[in-house]
Amino acid sequence: MQRLYDFLRRHPTWVDGFWAVFLFGISVLFEVSARADHGTDAQAAVVPIILLLCLVIALRRRMPEKMLLLAIGIGVAQLVVDVPTTPGDFAFLVIVYTVAATGARWASRLALAMGLGAACVAHLRWWNHDATALANAALIVFQTVPFALAWVLGDSIRTRRAYFAQLEERASRLEKEREAQAKVAVAAERARIARELHDVVAHNVSVMVVQADGAAYVLDAAPDQAKKALETISSTGRQALAEMRRLLGVLRTGEHQEGGEYVPQPDVEQIDDLVEQCRTSGLPVDFKIEGTPRPLPSGVELTAYRIVQEALTNTRKHGGPNAGASVRLVYFDDGLGLLVEDDGKGAPHELYEDGGADGQGHGLIGMRERVGMVGGTLDAGPRPGGGFRISALLPLKPAH
Repeated sequence: MQRLYDFLRRHPTWVDGFWAVFLFGISVLFEVSARADHGTDAQAAVVPIILLLCLVIALRRRMPEKMLLLAIGIGVAQLVVDVPTTPGDFAFLVIVYTVAATGARWASRLALAMGLGAACVAHLRWWNHDATALANAALIVFQTVPFALAWVLGDSIRTRRAYFAQLEERASRLEKEREAQAKVAVAAERARIARELHDVVAHNVSVMVVQADGAAYVLDAAPDQAKKALETISSTGRQALAEMRRLLGVLRTGEHQEGGEYVPQPDVEQIDDLVEQCRTSGLPVDFKIEGTPRPLPSGVELTAYRIVQEALTNTRKHGGPNAGASVRLVYFDDGLGLLVEDDGKGAPHELYEDGGADGQGHGLIGMRERVGMVGGTLDAGPRPGGGFRISALLPLKPAH
């Protein structure tokens, strides 16, 4: 049954053609019966008019405007050649409905005018002299109502289809907007992950390089120190691998996974471990906390950790062999302050003058982006007495 319904929906002209043939048969039988009862001969124009009215039914959905004009012509011909009403005139109601539902606006208005005037014109042509004027007027109104209802029904169908088409268009537009927003979010997330990978690799690899150089230098003279350096390299490498597995896992699946081999995001409390790791690698770091420590938004904590990590990494890369650093965390009422300084030879000018590029597209650029995401401010540049200085203020409320 469903297949038959789908077939009929895909071939509406076939359905209309069937009803046209049915209407033609009914009309011919009616004319034959009427002529036999009254003993009169059939008019030659009756059959062509019935055929044309059935043609209107058959092609009404394929070419509604043209069929409306054909129907008007047939109606005029009926009046001229004096062919009374036949069952085939039902086609006038059908074409009025069809044009109101699917035709052009001008055709819809024309169909309404034709429907409202058809009954009146027909009664003027074939006036019933046996009935009173009031009865004829009532009959005109009675026969006009179906045309008005047909037009109203068709126009309602048109309005409903337009409404659903608008809803579908809006849903499609919203879907496209959601897809675009999702793509933007994915791009932003991948950029964030790229910065995370840079921070993890740059920091841990720099620690491993320093320890490896130290181990090679004291391998013969102080085996115990070389062994300790190798242990540091091993633990640092495992930590880097764990971080990289977590971030690459996000790239593969598109979402964070809890538990398993993925580790949680670093926070302010882990800065102490970061500083201790730098001290172990041979970089003297003075770490102090001012104010009363308290829980902070996760975005602020991650930003603070990454800024300190990047700053200490830059100190090892650019500060020289005898550089030392200091890290200050200051808890304000409305934010968190960070100050990282070193007394090395300072970073190259392009690190802070040309947007913070360090040759790899990250570095201070990543710092500025992180600080900007939480609505904070960042200042980076050489110290007057030598070395480099990075200060940041991270508000506790997001920027609007």
